[in-house]
Amino acid sequence: MSIKSSQTLVEEAQKKIQTLKPNEVKSLLEKKEITLIDVRDIRELWKEGTIENAKHIPRGMLEFWLDPESSYYKANKIQDINKMVLFCALGWRSALATKSLVEMGFKNVAHVEGGFDALKNSGFKVVAKEKK
Repeated sequence: MSIKSSQTLVEEAQKKIQTLKPNEVKSLLEKKEITLIDVRDIRELWKEGTIENAKHIPRGMLEFWLDPESSYYKANKIQDINKMVLFCALGWRSALATKSLVEMGFKNVAHVEGGFDALKNSGFKVVAKEKK
């Protein structure tokens, strides 16, 4: 049996989605044109922190929290958002997540090239995520 590799899936997704570099993200954030969405697992946020003012929507719940017909729908997660810019650790999960949202019909969605690591290395402020 031959399966598609995860890397192939990411490469295919990247052809269908908008990818932003950290400096583009910084500019859009300063203009308040985007909201960052951290799709990493909560344990990653507890361990490493997250970007200041980013919203957390775990990758495993993304489609459900943003689907008005889902019993898991969380309208408060995306109220007043012009454009969602997703990130994960390195940009792979966020590429797949962004592609999924595009397929759901979301228009104003992109992801960050290089993910959390790239944002952190570009001087974005990292804040601790407290366990509740």
